[in-house]
Amino acid sequence: MANDREVLREIWEGKVPVCFQLDSEEVYELQAPDPFYLMVPRLSYFPLCTDKVRKHFLRHVQQDIQDKQETEMWLEFNGTPLKWHLPIGVLMDLYHNDIQLPWNIVVHFDKFPEETLMHCQNKEVVESHFLSCIKEADVLKHRGQIVSNMQKKDHNQLWLGLLNDKFDQFWAVNRKLMETGSEEGFKYIPFRCYTSEDKYIQKLVKPISEDGQRKTLKHLLNEVFPDTEQAIVRTHGILPPLDTPLQWLSEHLSFPDNFLHLTLVTS
Repeated sequence: MANDREVLREIWEGKVPVCFQLDSEEVYELQAPDPFYLMVPRLSYFPLCTDKVRKHFLRHVQQDIQDKQETEMWLEFNGTPLKWHLPIGVLMDLYHNDIQLPWNIVVHFDKFPEETLMHCQNKEVVESHFLSCIKEADVLKHRGQIVSNMQKKDHNQLWLGLLNDKFDQFWAVNRKLMETGSEEGFKYIPFRCYTSEDKYIQKLVKPISEDGQRKTLKHLLNEVFPDTEQAIVRTHGILPPLDTPLQWLSEHLSFPDNFLHLTLVTS
């Protein structure tokens, strides 16, 4: 099981400084509102930590937009709408080469990009997405046995731990999802390897080779990118060593959805 608790806590406590600014075309006053600065958790999702951002900017847009109950806030960076269903840390890794801190993000309430983003009217949409990812990861790791044996209160505790940024509350349940039950580790390693913000690769990769040896990150990358001489990936803002055992990576560097999110580093 995940026993390097200080690693888990350090990953959990990772924060990013963000400067939110309302799109200049949506400002309905003579003077643009002040930017809104916020430290956001890398492991969270933007809809879970931007309530204050919405409240700060919504009163500065057209009244008819303010009055619409279904008005949805969406975010943009460098002309690209940010996918809310990806953890903030994954978005950071995807746009790593273009980001300077604080991360400057543009806020919109109008012209929702239907073809690019899924709708997210409330936090329950995020909860549904998050729990479905956890279930998918558990199917890969334990054939779904751990999640199916959990009670509703366990699912709620995972969600509330993430929502309220409570490490101990989350890990009290999540540790069950990291148990192996055998020395071989998980059945498969849940991971997504991103080549761009729109594309990721997901394959069935075991943590142990046919001859009983522990596989490393290098083995995984060779399976995912067989034609690339030496692929390098970023996760949580770092470049993990290629000789890191896959099982250890999965137990310690997975996001709360229980997936490793690896971004291919391009020069």
